[in-house]
Parts: sequence; C-alpha cells; structure tokens
Amino acid sequence: MRVTALVVATSTALAGPAAVSAAAAPALVPPTATDRTHNGPMQDVAEQVLGAGAPGYTARIDNGRRVAVTTAGVADRATGRPMTGRDQFEIGSNTKMFTSALALQLVDRGRLDLDAPVSKYLPGVVPNGENITVRMLLNHTSGLFSYTGDPDFFPNTEKNPQHVYTDQELLAIAFRHAPDFAPGTSWSYSNTNYVLVGMILQKLTGKSMPELVEQRIVRPLGLTHTYYAAPRATHTGPGYAHGYQVRFAGPSPAYTDVSDWPLGGWAGAAGAIISTQADLSRFLSALLRGELFSRKQLEQMQTTVPIPASFGIPGSYGLGLIKIDSPCGTVWGHGGDTMSHHSTAVATADGRRTAISDTNAEPADTTRNDGVDRYVAVAFAAEYATICQMLDKPVPASVTQALHGGAPTTG
Repeated sequence: MRVTALVVATSTALAGPAAVSAAAAPALVPPTATDRTHNGPMQDVAEQVLGAGAPGYTARIDNGRRVAVTTAGVADRATGRPMTGRDQFEIGSNTKMFTSALALQLVDRGRLDLDAPVSKYLPGVVPNGENITVRMLLNHTSGLFSYTGDPDFFPNTEKNPQHVYTDQELLAIAFRHAPDFAPGTSWSYSNTNYVLVGMILQKLTGKSMPELVEQRIVRPLGLTHTYYAAPRATHTGPGYAHGYQVRFAGPSPAYTDVSDWPLGGWAGAAGAIISTQADLSRFLSALLRGELFSRKQLEQMQTTVPIPASFGIPGSYGLGLIKIDSPCGTVWGHGGDTMSHHSTAVATADGRRTAISDTNAEPADTTRNDGVDRYVAVAFAAEYATICQMLDKPVPASVTQALHGGAPTTG
C-alpha cells in the first residue's frame, strides 16, 4: 500500500497513487449546519480538513434526536459548485458492509456456509482454497495478498486509467504474491478477499453484483441514491461530488479530477458502490437492527477478531464490519478510501445514532512529506471528533490538538 493508506482512522484503503496535474488550491467555502448543536466543533473540523488540502468536506451526524449536516468547500473544482450534504460520492470500502450483508442473506437461505472452504464454491480458483473458509475471507484472516498492495498495480492503473479489470485479472495480480500468513493464523486487510466473496455471490445467485445490490439492499431499504458502479459512476452532474487525486510534494497541492475513472473496474465487490450520506445512514442503521438478515447472522457479523495495532484502527474486525474503540466510546461501521475519496460510516450498536462523512480528496504521493503528514493527522482527528459529536461527548484535547496539526492520536 502507498503511504496514504495511513489515512485510515476508521477506514480502510483501496487506493494508490495516480497521475496528478498542477492546479490552484481550492477556496474555502464557509461550512453550514442544519443544527447549531454541532456547528462549533464541526465547523472547526471542516475548516481544518479544507486547510489540509481537501477541496470539499461533508459530515452528517444523527445523534438519535436530530440530524446535523456540516458542509464545506466544493464538490467540483472546475465549476466551483459547493459541496452539499446530498451529494453522491464513492464510498470505497464501506462497500464491504454491503457485500457481507449479501453473503449473510445467503447464509440465512441455506445457500452459503461461512465455514465451508472457498474451494467448495470456486474450485481450482484460489491457491490452498481448501484451507480457506468463507468466514476467513469476510474477516480478513485468509492470509491472501491484497491486489492493491502490488507495487505495480496503481502505477499501471495510472498509465491506463480507463482499463476495466476483470475479477480474474485482479486475482492473478494477488496470486503472484505469496500469502501473508497461513489461513486463520493472523489478520491482514485484503481487498482480494472481497473480490472472491463477490465471485461466490454471483455464482450462487446467477446475478451480477449491481443486480444483487439493487434487488436485495437498495430497493428493500429505499436507498434512492445508491448503486454499484458498473464500472463507472453514471450520475456525475449536479449532486455528485467529484473526487480528486492530490499530490502535496511541491510548492502547492496539485489536483486531478478522476471522477470519470471506472471505480467498478478495479474496486469491485471490495469498494465499487456510490451513495449519499442519508442512504449510508439508513443502510447502517438497518444493518445493525437486523433488518437485512436474521439476528443470528448479525451476531456472526459482530463476532470479531483483533486488528493489529500497526493497522491504525483501535478495535477489531467482524464480517465486513469494524468495531472501533474511539476516544469517546465504541462504535460500529467501516470506511473507505478510493483513488479520490475518503469516507466513513459509523453507528452505535443499536443503529440509533450514525455519523457519515466524506472528503473528496485522496493523497497521491508515494513518499511522505509535510502535506501528507498533515492530511493524515487531520483525517484521524476529524473522524474521532465526528464520533464524539455523534455520542454527545466533548472532543478530547488530544484529538483537537491533532486536528490542528499535531501527530495522529488514538486517545
């Protein structure tokens, strides 16, 4: 993974470096909020995120009694269109919650066994597949190398950004590398796992991932602005947050709009969904309330394994769901980094409170520099501050310090 995978405070990266071109830094657009309860702290968060180099930022906090939406900056640098709380955006690895939910629905129907080997469903596809279970794919204990970790993957994507990878191409990249560890003996985040889960889902149902997401999650929950990019985002006009690669090395940040790159052509079942804050909030609440599958499967989803401290997220990983031990309390959710967006979706265990955020930028630098370090520090702190606001708790001084330029903190 590239250096900016460190951006994950409550999210997990899909993206890597891509080409950027010089452009002027974005102008700061004053944040707005629908609820002044969150306006002070969240206005500070928004200002710091934009100050770190993001074109736009938005956060939606539902504390169980009211919804507060904070927006800042622009959704489109070319036109200057302001970011809004209604914009669609690439949700990246938040997609894994959707993919896992689809898998657990099949478990309820007796079509899928979490503890069956991958070779039962995809014979001959996965090296050592007879010793890797579906559960290991979903909770990242398979040991399979992540194709996004291949050092040539993103440089090659940069050279041919419109290339649409097949699942087989992505697996071939992953399987050129030795496993990270023997199946079930450790934990390592791997997008390869979810490409395989997507293949299993499609084989068992005879439906594509876009069809499954639409028919089994979007329609039942009434998510009117959510879809699986197949392979591109199809609604990129007003109401869509453009995403930008940012390179910080140089006298000023340099930006490239990569919104027309085929997200579904490389992220697949690991990260190809487009959504909005309101839709993600509705989805996450429904997920944690057991509206998409049985309570038994929710218990399976929330059965976690430890995440190594080196990964940067204090907590543990379930089946496509992260238990995050933030400075203000424990929450459940995920997050995602595409090539141009950094987003998070978290909720309380009962699904009553949610916090969704999106920043329409992703650093593209391949080596550390002051700009990347600043962006990482702010990204960590912004997510913790948002969680604290959702839980109606004061933002700890250590988080505020990090937000204003200190080192990333976990307490």
